[in-house]
Amino acid sequence: MVSLTTVVIYMVFVAVTVLIIWRPFGINESIPTSIGALILISLGIVSLSDVYHIGTIVSGASITILSTIVMSIVMESIGIFRWAAVNLAIRAKGSGRALFWYINILCFLMTMFFNNDGSILITTPIIIQTLTILNLKTRQKIPYLISGALVATGASAPIGVSNLANLIALKTVGLDLNTYTAMMFVPAMIGIITISYLLFVYFKREIPVRIMVLHPKSIIDLVHNEPGTYHPLKVNPSEARSIDWGLFRICVFIVILIRCSFFLLTPLGIPTEWPAIVGAILLIAIRWKRKGMGPKDILLKTPWHILIFAFSIYVIIYGLHNSGLTQFIVGWIGETVAKNHFNAIFGMGILLTVMSNLCNNLPSVMIGSLSLQSMGLDTFTLHTAYLGNVIGADIGSLLLPMGTLASLIWMHILKRHNINLTWAKYIKVTILVVPIALFLSLLSLYVWTAWLFK
Repeated sequence: MVSLTTVVIYMVFVAVTVLIIWRPFGINESIPTSIGALILISLGIVSLSDVYHIGTIVSGASITILSTIVMSIVMESIGIFRWAAVNLAIRAKGSGRALFWYINILCFLMTMFFNNDGSILITTPIIIQTLTILNLKTRQKIPYLISGALVATGASAPIGVSNLANLIALKTVGLDLNTYTAMMFVPAMIGIITISYLLFVYFKREIPVRIMVLHPKSIIDLVHNEPGTYHPLKVNPSEARSIDWGLFRICVFIVILIRCSFFLLTPLGIPTEWPAIVGAILLIAIRWKRKGMGPKDILLKTPWHILIFAFSIYVIIYGLHNSGLTQFIVGWIGETVAKNHFNAIFGMGILLTVMSNLCNNLPSVMIGSLSLQSMGLDTFTLHTAYLGNVIGADIGSLLLPMGTLASLIWMHILKRHNINLTWAKYIKVTILVVPIALFLSLLSLYVWTAWLFK
């Protein structure tokens, strides 16, 4: 017979998941998770010792992601991302197909150097604005927007520091960042390239062969010749002519240096949050000195609620763990996963794909990681099964818009810009693309790790 405690835990989890996906009245996702966590703590379902343990697990990952977002806000404020998007349109030289690949590259790099949610938040409006200035119809914008979103979200898989769930779970399974990257980069890249190529094939007829040829001067002229009118890229002549290239180069150098330091400092036991904090402070200070812009906009724009959200969602997951969910998963699939390397990767990859699309990938990857801890696997099988977890949570989750928070944010941005993309239209594309990319990624992970550690 199911206990009342178990019923309460599952009711809280379902309610929180629905509210995160639905977001009635635009409520922040940290509100339902915080309420759910408080209920479980107050009822003693999650003990104070559990709370302390959870804090030690999620704090470093949350601070790393938060610091990275701060860096992206600084970069956005000095116009680097807008400059990048406009220059992609210029470099396309009137080719709609070239622009498709450039946008994919931009979204990939944004996630690799920052994180998936930040990439979606920053690049989506800029891409919409760039496509608007090129006079593309809404139907013609869809291929660029869908491909950009899927690549930006999937690009959180290759290096592990571009996704909050990945960072938290790394600590859970005892996998260091460099080993993660060595094992995961190639298989994840195969999945991302597969997504891009299949989307290009799918949308080939809808991607315009020729688009407006954009020249650097044309952006200035559009505003200069029509004073007082709204320009999609919000560029004015004085701003375009007075870009602080010195600041531009310094900021890009710092971001690259900080990203590299994550991997260089890992063998020394230095957590990722420390170089991330240093990078954020450096960018804020340099911008303040060069442009006289204080940290006020950073304080206002930074999503501080990430700290609360990460902690509270993990409390809820720990409640599910305490209720026996992870033991159920262990009993159901544990023997199969432990049997061999292939089963570990495909079993957990498919399980996480299903779970992510049903209840979002953040709680799913946490549940999957906690389950793996209880399976008694050898180190190699544990790590490869976890990487299968990540592929299912980062690539398999793209099947439905509710699979990731980044996808939900993206759908909200499109709606705000009056771009009508229904779930049915989205799934019509992803059902043909995501399963193939998922299979190739998991198969590549199996072959690559078998070769790497033979």
